[in-house]
Amino acid sequence: MDDNKKTPIYRLSGLTKNYGTRDILEIDELDIYKGEVFALVGPSGAGKSTLLRLLNFLEFPNTGSIEFGGAIFRPGQEMPLDLRRRVTMVFQRPMLLDRSVLDNVVFGLRLRGERDSRQEVMNSLEEVGVSHLVKQRARTLSGGEAQRVALARAMVMQPDVLLLDEPTANLDPYNVSMIENIIKRINERYKTTLVIVTHNIFQAKRLASRVAFLLEGKFIEVAETKSFFEKPGDQRTAAFVRGDMVY
Repeated sequence: MDDNKKTPIYRLSGLTKNYGTRDILEIDELDIYKGEVFALVGPSGAGKSTLLRLLNFLEFPNTGSIEFGGAIFRPGQEMPLDLRRRVTMVFQRPMLLDRSVLDNVVFGLRLRGERDSRQEVMNSLEEVGVSHLVKQRARTLSGGEAQRVALARAMVMQPDVLLLDEPTANLDPYNVSMIENIIKRINERYKTTLVIVTHNIFQAKRLASRVAFLLEGKFIEVAETKSFFEKPGDQRTAAFVRGDMVY
């Protein structure tokens, strides 16, 4: 992404999150840019999934703010519904209804009271390679198929931001490759901003334009992907990239 064309879609400032006495996140500042693929890496418990929930406006921060679409999300101040709808999240374990694949993909549109276009729905299913399963009950799908249906459901909503929490965890290499290719197409074709949490640093290297290393709730390093992996600026980042234990 050309440095001169970077426009923040999110601006985080003085952000903290805790549960009781447990501090989860402490982020001084962070910009996420329109149209980029931003990868969050770090050990389990670093705060990655919590950050995704904040970016999806599912939880309030304890202090600080998230600017999105000209509005400010802060403690006690809700993000307007029309802006919340511009962000969609796909979880590690797809949350699918016990209905047909087709019904699952159109569900979000109907929930919003929007008229669902069968052609748009079928296009999204075709895009992820499951159009032949349109009548199958979602609960009978394999893990990879279910994740692709979840991606199709997200795509048909046409979000500005797609948040992905470990989208290929526990999948075989074939499905990992398929889903990574879908993620690339979503970003390239629709210019959707993607924020992806992954434990697979090689996946971050393949997909992301920038990578952020989160450790104990704080960003150790945020850098362009090439620099992150080839010339890390922090010894802890270098150790993590090598596969060493970092605490």
